Order: sequence, then C-alpha cells, then structure tokens
Amino acid sequence: MTHILAIDQGTTSSRAILFDSNLRVTATDQEEFAQHFPQSGWVEHAPDDLWATTASTCRGVIERANIDPADIAAIGITNQRETTLVWDRKTGQPMHRAIVWQDRRTAETCRRLRGQGHEDMITERTGLLLDPYFSGTKLAWILENVEGARAKAEAGDLLFGTVDTYLIWRLTGGKVHATDATNASRTLLYDIRKGRWSQTICDLLNVPMSMLPEVRDCADDYGTTRPDLFGREIPILGVAGDQQAATVGQACFNPGMLKSTYGTGCFALLNTGDTPVRSQNRLLTTIAYQLDGKPTYALEGSIFIAGAVVQWLRDGLKLIREAKETQPLADTADPHQNVILVPAFTGLGAPYWQPDCRGAVFGLTRNSGPAELARAALESVGFQTRDLLEAMTADWVPEGGGQVLRVDGGMSASDWAMQFLADIIGAPVDRPEVLETTALGAAWLAGMKAGVYPDADGFSSGWALERRFEPAMDDATRSTRYSAWKRAVEATISV
Repeated sequence: MTHILAIDQGTTSSRAILFDSNLRVTATDQEEFAQHFPQSGWVEHAPDDLWATTASTCRGVIERANIDPADIAAIGITNQRETTLVWDRKTGQPMHRAIVWQDRRTAETCRRLRGQGHEDMITERTGLLLDPYFSGTKLAWILENVEGARAKAEAGDLLFGTVDTYLIWRLTGGKVHATDATNASRTLLYDIRKGRWSQTICDLLNVPMSMLPEVRDCADDYGTTRPDLFGREIPILGVAGDQQAATVGQACFNPGMLKSTYGTGCFALLNTGDTPVRSQNRLLTTIAYQLDGKPTYALEGSIFIAGAVVQWLRDGLKLIREAKETQPLADTADPHQNVILVPAFTGLGAPYWQPDCRGAVFGLTRNSGPAELARAALESVGFQTRDLLEAMTADWVPEGGGQVLRVDGGMSASDWAMQFLADIIGAPVDRPEVLETTALGAAWLAGMKAGVYPDADGFSSGWALERRFEPAMDDATRSTRYSAWKRAVEATISV
C-alpha cells in the first residue's frame, strides 16, 4: 500500500489526487458540476452532483495512475466549508439541494438574532460572527421552509452534515455519520472551547441535536468505503475543511506560523496554539486542526477578491487574454503614478466586513492606462493581505515575532505579486515547491494515520521551499503607500 487518495471537493468542481509514498502527486482527475441560483443571493448544489463527481474522479484517478486499488492505503477528504446538506437517515434522500457557503438567504435571520443580543454569546462559544456564511442558519432555514422537514427532524429521521459528512456517509454506505473538528467549527453550532455541540445554540436555532454528526479528530477512523465503489474497501483516515487542510499542508504546526491561500479570494490563518484567541478586529476564531483529541486554534481572515481581480482585468476590461500577461504588463507601469484599486466588487471582507460597498479606483491621470491598472490590481492583493495581518497582530502577537508568511494557491505563482506582498507587509514570503497544499494536507492526515507518512515533525522537515521573497521596499515608502491605501478604503466605504 504505497498511495494515498485525496478527495478535494470544492465549490465549482470535485478533484481526486493520488500521492505516492514520498508525498509526490502521481495523478489527478477533476470534474466541474452545475451551480444553481434559484433567487438573487441564493446559491445551491445538487447533492447527487457532489457525490457523482467525487466517485467518478476517484475512479478516474485510479485509472489514470494505472494502479491496483489494493495499493491505496487510505483516503483523505478536504472540502468546501459551511455548505449545508440535510438527508433522510433511512433512504439517503436529500430534503433539499445543498445550500452553499456563498448563499445569503439567511441574512435577515442573522440580523434578527443580532438585534436580540445573541451574537456575543455565539461568538464566545463558536469563535464566529452571526453571518449567513455559516451552516447553522442554513440548517434552520431548511427545517422551517422545506415541507415535512421539521416533523421528520423531530422524529429523528433526518441527518445534517457539511460536505465532508455527506461524502463519508455515502462512501461508507450510510454506516458512518461523522465530521472532523475543523468542519464542525464552521457550523455556528459547535463550542470550540468545550469541544462539543452547543445545546444552547441548537435550542436558539431550533435544531434537534439528533441530526448532528459525531465529531472526530482530523486524523481518525471514518470507516471504510463500500467494496463495490473502488473494487475493495479503503479506510477513510483523514478529514479537514479546505483552508485548514492548506494550513496542515503548509506544515504550520507551531504557534505564530501563518499561511495565506490565494485563489478567487484569499484566506489567511494564524496558528495560535492551544489558545482560542477572541478577535477584537472582526476576525474569526477557528480550529486549525485537531490531533489526538487536542485542538489547535487559529485566527482567520478572508479577502473576497484576490485572483478574481485578474479575471476582472481579463473578462471585464479585456486588458489581457491570459492571467500570465498581468505580470509583464505591470512591469511597464509608470513608476511615478500611484493608481490604487480597491476591488470591493462584492463588498469588503475582513477586517472591514462591509458587504454593501463596491469597488473604486483612485489616482488616475491622463497617462493612466492598462499597465497602471494591472499593477494596481496585483498590488491590491498585497494591501488587503496587510490589512489582515495588521488585524491579526493587533489581536495576538506570537512570542519572538519575526513572522514569515507561507503562500499557496494559483496567484502565488506570480513572482511580481509575491514580491510586492513581501514589500508591503515588510516580512519574508515563502512559496513552497508543492502549491497543491489543500490536497497535500488531506493526504498527509490520512497517510500519517495509516503509517505511510511521518508524524508532524517529520512532515515539517520535508516541507520544501521553492522561493523566498524578501522585502526590498524601504520603510518610508512602505508607510506612505499603505497610508494611501487606507485612505482609499475609507473613501470607498463612505460612498
């Protein structure tokens, strides 16, 4: 048994990745699936699509690698977080489409609960804010609005789960109803300090606790797959939500270690060790991972627009045909112009949490053109990341300081963007050799549990640096440029 199969179930596609005994990628397979938008602000997935594409890509990657399923020691799962599913315990029939993490239908519920004074209690227990982003109010909506759901739930006939839980249930033929601590910590229902579902919050949202899955470690026994799926039973031994899996994949195991993943948006997590730090700056407190029954906590901040700003240059402004053209275009920008783009296309995330403001451009001159806009677009990602890091260090300062930011995701491949990031945060930025850190984290969790991969210390020692970007900007320029960004954000919010 020399391989680990990682399932990476995302928002727009499902992927399966095979890793060998040296944690190298052997083969990958990927399938997209439909997005459903029944009303403005509503986003749904068909549960059968999530399952079918997952099963298909797993079979596909085994065929691509041309290996015997008997060579697979274990499966690790990582998934889009917060997306909510409810299904019949006996038949497996979904009660409703999956309500996706992006869905905003419960905004009024969150405002009402906030107005009733419940947010402080919820934040203290869960580390989260009262926002439609999280699973709890989505689950409550299904119970209140789907015909027959409330009665079946009260009778104990319905199960709730995030995507990992649903896939585990389907993979094991309905034998295991479980989740891991990281996914549980994103539901708005889990007390991250006590390590159990909160009866108080479940009562507040009128959610029967019989629906909730068992919470296990990230590296744990989640049962075995049905033998008919892949030709033999394969144990499922690792589970983590996507951003936490990336934290593991980056080997951020020590307090003070920090990673930032640049995809469509950006998610930064700061390991705070065994201390759940409550943010005073509108960041989230979450579980980074849990091993041997012991949770490790993190502060998390999210940027809504990172790589999507390059897509806007391509699809919205038609300034480029491919993303890779952005860097050479930015290189030709006039160094004497200071064009600033605040990409609040869908509002601003942490630490501002201004969902209703929209994007703006400042500092345009008669000579401003595509090159200056391309540079401003790439710089906006660095500026927003500094916003997150400023909020994090205001909440918690690790002993010794000297933070290094580990980066991954598609946009981290841009040397230009990563150099500016190092310049504007005034700290080194490390890019690893393996950018598929989310799948890598899931694979390591399962492989470590299976005895194929080394423990955390051994995995950390094998983390390989592809390039370090050192800050080259002087302090005065850094301060001036960041101050201009802050003024631009203030002006954008005030419009």
